[in-house]
Amino acid sequence: MADTVEVVVGVIGRPHGVHGEVAVELRTDEPGRRFAPGQQLRAEDTSRFFTVLSTRNHAGGLLVRFDEVADRTTADSVRGTLLVADVDADERPAHAEEFYDRQLIGLVARTADETVVGRVISVLHLPQQDLLELDTSPGSRLIPFVEALIPEIDIERGWLRIADVPGLLDDEEG
Repeated sequence: MADTVEVVVGVIGRPHGVHGEVAVELRTDEPGRRFAPGQQLRAEDTSRFFTVLSTRNHAGGLLVRFDEVADRTTADSVRGTLLVADVDADERPAHAEEFYDRQLIGLVARTADETVVGRVISVLHLPQQDLLELDTSPGSRLIPFVEALIPEIDIERGWLRIADVPGLLDDEEG
């Protein structure tokens, strides 16, 4: 069996109606994939599974019916449950220019002349854009995750290239 990783996909929210439908706060960029009918999700740190029966958009959010949640009382009892999917560790996003956080964390950061300047320690998802947090010798640096600043990524070899932009990796002299 292939190695799997646990990926957080959502949080069960308020019940909707009396037949067990619940709002889900999404924590995935791929809701159509993670909440497709028949998908099995798990409550984090448990062996309790939730099988997706159906989904629909409602008021800008996602409503989900799970096979294991038949009524409003049960729906209310699972409110706040963090849902995870156990996915193949080698799974890739649908588009080649997209990456999962788990693929980026740990990559070695290099400059154009191959100098190693640090390692990716986290990915921050902000409303304006995503940022990569690098652990560098002078300290932590936040780099906007855009092609102009990160022109090359090689997941298989474990590195990414940082553009040579003054002040990006060191403090500019005033």
